[in-house]
Amino acid sequence: MRVPASRGRAPLGIAAFIAIPLFFSSLMSASLAVEKPHVIAWRDGSVLRLRYHDPSPSNELRIWLWALLPPLLLVLAGWIATRLPLGFYLVCVAALVDAMAVVHKTKTWEAHHTKRFPQGVDLIPGTNAISNRYDPGEWEAQARQTALSLEHWTIGLALAAMLVAAALRLRRHFVSRRLLDSYGQLEGIHAPDATEPGLR
Repeated sequence: MRVPASRGRAPLGIAAFIAIPLFFSSLMSASLAVEKPHVIAWRDGSVLRLRYHDPSPSNELRIWLWALLPPLLLVLAGWIATRLPLGFYLVCVAALVDAMAVVHKTKTWEAHHTKRFPQGVDLIPGTNAISNRYDPGEWEAQARQTALSLEHWTIGLALAAMLVAAALRLRRHFVSRRLLDSYGQLEGIHAPDATEPGLR
């Protein structure tokens, strides 16, 4: 099968640009969904003791991989859109869908993350007033608001790009139409008639 020729790099360029806020929104969402502390449990007689440690490197790697997936999919959609008619608009619509999909369950992920970090994301109990920075659920609420704010930026950029592209398209259409109309009204220019009048 022959791959269609590229119609321009504009779809890929706008996809890469919109992927920036999308990535950070995805990173916040992935942290809420995937991050969990490394827990060491042991029994002290009949009492179960728990000690919370920072997330493991494999857990951190999973967060980054999940965070990279939506922007990479958007850039791939941008590359495909370079070979499609109206590809610029298609990639903007893909960005809208991508941005909404990334944050669609952040409320649930916020609650689950709070349960996994009962001492707060800093892993320091609230009884330690000197070192404690985050109460349980405090960081999760901030992370969700950040993810939603970045989603709004992503959607705003996609809509603004579509409006600008549509305005430029209409402008080109009307300008070319006006030029055609004005040139159509010009009288033709002829060389002087060098033929002598016939004899009567």
